[in-house]
Amino acid sequence: MSVKIKKLLPIIVLSALVFAAYIVTSNPPTAKRGRPSSTPQLSVQVQKLTRSDLALTIDSYGTIQPRTQSKLLPQVSGQIIRISPKFRAGGFFEQGDVLVQLDQRDLLAEVKIAQASLFSAKQNLSEEQARVEQAKQDWQRLGNSEQAPDLVLRKPQLLAAQATVFSAEASLAKAKLALERSNIVAPYSGRILSKSVDVGQVVSVGTELAEIYAIDYVEIRLPLKNKDLPYMILPESNRFEEESVQEQPAVTIYSDLATRQSWFGTVVRTEGAFDEASQQLFVVAQIDDPYGKNDSDSMPLKIGQYVSAKIDGKVIKAALTIPNRAIYQGTYVYVVEDNILKRKDIVIAWQNDDVAMIKSGLEANQLLVLTPLGQVTSGTIVNVSSIDGKALTNQGKPKKRMNEGKKTQGKNNAADKGKDRTKKAKGAES
Repeated sequence: MSVKIKKLLPIIVLSALVFAAYIVTSNPPTAKRGRPSSTPQLSVQVQKLTRSDLALTIDSYGTIQPRTQSKLLPQVSGQIIRISPKFRAGGFFEQGDVLVQLDQRDLLAEVKIAQASLFSAKQNLSEEQARVEQAKQDWQRLGNSEQAPDLVLRKPQLLAAQATVFSAEASLAKAKLALERSNIVAPYSGRILSKSVDVGQVVSVGTELAEIYAIDYVEIRLPLKNKDLPYMILPESNRFEEESVQEQPAVTIYSDLATRQSWFGTVVRTEGAFDEASQQLFVVAQIDDPYGKNDSDSMPLKIGQYVSAKIDGKVIKAALTIPNRAIYQGTYVYVVEDNILKRKDIVIAWQNDDVAMIKSGLEANQLLVLTPLGQVTSGTIVNVSSIDGKALTNQGKPKKRMNEGKKTQGKNNAADKGKDRTKKAKGAES
C-alpha cells in the first residue's frame, strides 16, 4: 500500500500545480484605477495680453572722456618763477589765464638787442635813401636827359638797406613773441588732469608741463548690440549735410559711484566703422556743461568714470509685450484657455531686462500665465486666481451665486426638519 502511495504522490502534486496555474491564468489581477479628478489642483495668476505703443529704451555703457584733451608744452626755455593757484590736479581755469610764468630777463635782453638792430638798419636805410637822391641830382646836373641806370641811382644798395630793416623788424617781433610766450596761457576753459612741473624747475621747448582737458562738454562712446540697431535712431550724416539738422536721440547717463546720479545728454554722432574686436557699432553721446551749477549733493563727472546709459529708441506701434518672468528657456510660455493650461512657442523680436516684445506665437486677449510653474504638462486643468492683479473667487464665479446656494441649502434643511417633526407627531398619536 505504501508503495502505491509513493508512486501516486508525484502525480498528485503535478496535478495540483497544473490546476493552480490554470486558476491563476484564468483570473489575472486587475488594478482599480479611479477616473481623474475634474477639480483643478493648480491655481495660477494670469495677465490679459493687449497691444499698445512701446517706446524702446536701449541699454549701453561706457566711460567719460573729454571733448578736447592736450598736453601743455612751453614754446620757449627758461626757469619757472611762478605758477597759478589753479595750476594743480583737478583745478579749473578759464581761457586766457596765465598758468605758468617763466623767467623773462634773457628774453627782455633779446628784445633790446632786436630793437637796437632795427634802429641801426633804419639808419642805414636813411643814409642810402640820401645817397640815391644825391646820385639822381648829379645825373641831372651833368645834362643827361635820359633815365639814369639803376646802378647810378644806387637802387641795389637801397633794396639791401630796406631788406636789412625788414629783417630787423622780424627779429624784434620774434623776440617780443618769445617774451609773450614766457607766460604759459590756457588755450581754452578747462581743468588740470595732471601736472608735471613746479616752481624753480628749468624747462626747455617741448617739456611737458601738464595734461589738460576742455570742460565745455564731455563725451561717452556707447556700444550698441547688433539686435538693437533696427530700433535705434542713428544720427548719420553725409559730407553734404550738416550735423545740426540730424535727429539726435536723448540719452540718460547713470552712475552708482557714490549715490544714484543721472545726467542728460544727446547722441550726437555715429562712428564710421564697426569695432574690430567686438564687431559692434559705437555711437557718441555728449553731455553739455558737466561741471556747471548742480545740486550740492551730487558728485561731478570724472574723466574715466564708468557709467551706464539708456538711449531713447524708436516707438513701436501696437506692440505686444510680456514680462520676462513669464518666459521659459527663452522659447515658450503658458496660457490658459477654458481653464486648461496650454504651452505656446514664441519668437522674441526685442528684449531688455524687464520685458520682451513678441514677434509671433501670441495674440491679444490671451491669458498669459505669470505664476512660476514647475514640471507641468500642457492640458492640465487650472484655476485662475487673478487676472491682471484682480483676485477672483470660485474660479471666476461671483460671490452672489455662492450665497444663493447657501440659502437654498438652508431651505432644504428646514424642510427636512419639518418632515421629521410631522413623523414624530403621527407616531405619538398611534
